Amino acid sequence: MTPPGTSPPVPVIPGWRVILSDKGRLWASRVVPFTDAQLGTGAGRTVDADTLDELRAEVARQEEAAEQAAVQANGRAPGKAAGQTSGRVTT
Repeated sequence: MTPPGTSPPVPVIPGWRVILSDKGRLWASRVVPFTDAQLGTGAGRTVDADTLDELRAEVARQEEAAEQAAVQANGRAPGKAAGQTSGRVTT
């Protein structure tokens, strides 16, 4: 919940929820699930890493795998759901 008079936080990785575990490991879970076809080609909805840069890189790999799966299935790039990244993550 956002306190009154403040702006909601900007996502660290748009389209993904980032979680810091009690052991200090970073996790990211995609807000909108991948399709079964995308999951079947190796795209993972939840990933983990030791650093934020590594987590961003892993998210980019998942988005790219999902995009390639959609291109193979449809012969074209899929439309993005609201808040989803293009697979290119900038810092």
